[in-house]
Amino acid sequence: MKPARIAILAIALLAGGIAAFLAGRSDPPPVLTPSVQLETVEILIANVDIGMGHAVSDQELRWQTWPTAAAGPNFIRKGDRPDAIEQLAGSIARQPFSAGEPIREIKLIRAKGSGYMAAILPAGMRAISTEISAETGAGGFILPNDHVDVILSRRDKEAEKSAGVEVYTSEIFLANVRVLAIDQTVEEKNGQRVVVGKTATLELAPQQAEMLARSRQMGTLTLALRSLVDSEGATEMPVDDKDGGKRRGMNVVRYGITTTTTSK
Repeated sequence: MKPARIAILAIALLAGGIAAFLAGRSDPPPVLTPSVQLETVEILIANVDIGMGHAVSDQELRWQTWPTAAAGPNFIRKGDRPDAIEQLAGSIARQPFSAGEPIREIKLIRAKGSGYMAAILPAGMRAISTEISAETGAGGFILPNDHVDVILSRRDKEAEKSAGVEVYTSEIFLANVRVLAIDQTVEEKNGQRVVVGKTATLELAPQQAEMLARSRQMGTLTLALRSLVDSEGATEMPVDDKDGGKRRGMNVVRYGITTTTTSK
């Protein structure tokens, strides 16, 4: 055999041996670790949107799988109360629920034959209505769950004796009051943005309800709509008399005769 062929054969054998050696040293396939199973629990949620004052039916509630770590202590769990849907059917919603929102019993009340207004009233509060119009109700832009200031405007007959002219006073005597309903509408529905009603039902403490009842006999009541930012967590605001109590004049025309009056 020629030396050249012997050299080629030797190189081929050497290359094959190196390839076999490297193949034997290849890394073993990675070991697959089992995935961690997420612990879940079934909780009670709203199957549809539920409005304030609505009597909840069993069709509007359902069980939903939920991560156990995200299930709050106030959520209703199927393992603890498997018959919760039957128990809560017929309850009245004190606050609205959105579809998919977990049901919390603090937002429901079992009315036991009472009307929805008595059910949604917090303990110790009273519902009292007062007449309104577009002029005295912010043009119909006051909706249920808004907060308002109640302004009393009246004639001051004592001041008229010394002034010799008609004197009108106005004051905020109830501030940051929650509106429960306009007429019989207790929530905004179907994209409704304006409710022009004849009565507004307000949520008041007993002493405030007495004040409102007396004030209706004294003059005209006007509801001033508060900003949503101002009404959240706000307490009664002091009245800022920027003009220092000075009386402001105005002309009143009666039967074609003009007289000057003042207000403060």
